[in-house]
Amino acid sequence: MQKFKEEYMHVSFLHMTSRGLVCRKRTVRRECFSHIPSSTAPTQKMVIPHRELGRTGVKVAAIGLGCMGMSEYYGPTDDKESIAVLERSIELGSNFWDTADVYGIGKNEELLAKVLKTRRSEVFLATKFGGVRAPDGKFLGINGKPEYIRQALEASLNRLQVDYVDLYYQHRVDPSVPIEDTVRAMAELVKEGKVRYLGLSECSAATLRRAHAVHPIAALQIEYSPWTLDIEENGILETARELGKWRTTREALSCPENFSKNLDLVRQFEELAKAKGVASSQLILAWVLAQGQDFIPIPGTRRLKYLEENVGAANVTLSEHELKEIRKAIDSIKIYGTRYPEAGMKGLNI
Repeated sequence: MQKFKEEYMHVSFLHMTSRGLVCRKRTVRRECFSHIPSSTAPTQKMVIPHRELGRTGVKVAAIGLGCMGMSEYYGPTDDKESIAVLERSIELGSNFWDTADVYGIGKNEELLAKVLKTRRSEVFLATKFGGVRAPDGKFLGINGKPEYIRQALEASLNRLQVDYVDLYYQHRVDPSVPIEDTVRAMAELVKEGKVRYLGLSECSAATLRRAHAVHPIAALQIEYSPWTLDIEENGILETARELGKWRTTREALSCPENFSKNLDLVRQFEELAKAKGVASSQLILAWVLAQGQDFIPIPGTRRLKYLEENVGAANVTLSEHELKEIRKAIDSIKIYGTRYPEAGMKGLNI
């Protein structure tokens, strides 16, 4: 098998409906697609379209920017280039940044602060709490206790060097704490002006309903991609749209034990993208966008060339015939493995 480079494409999908949005993430090895040239990479003057965040009146980029990989997981970090990516994303109008307190054990939020200190008003900023890690990176568990939530937010605000965040997610649902208690504590932060909108990540339809009964949930982060269509069948998509929420996706294709088995779908996307004259990564992003105005992908990158390519996907229009061909390809392949190893799957409330 060919040797892959360290760059990955994090395809996070935000689904916005009448009241809000839901976001989700998946990691695809970009080098599978890199040999296909992109004819739609944006020029210096191209600006990404925006989509309204439900009924909030807030408009965010149709394609956001996932920041996790700038601080860990994918080889040596390069803060200088990451800052250049952050600055360029604002220039392109990709103003929806997604981070979390556990990314780089806080280092990712500190990295974003270097740009936010002069450009805060230009960014729709989302961060998350709930995952707890030791200084050495070891995962210690999930914490959704009310007293911890305030502590986590204050720490994030300090690292980000901002007075508020636009969207605050519970990264994982704490099974030991009633979701109602967690959301009430989060709602207090909204009242105090430290958070504008609330979100959940990787939660079930039932949990979403219970949470929304306490306070409007603007966003739901859960997986949705050509490789993971679970939300179409488990009630999450239906519930999210009923309540006016959004969702996202996460990695399965990139799991080493499943990667080679799932290459068939990658190859089909390569052929479809070649016929379209775009990069396969752009075809995937365009497919997500075509699922409705309530979807917003959040691909992650720390490379300027991939940022430009991702933004270009917002200008790829798919015909009904092309959408049918893509769905036909998706339905023709059996996907192997789960999104995470066994330990990671246990942390999902789905």
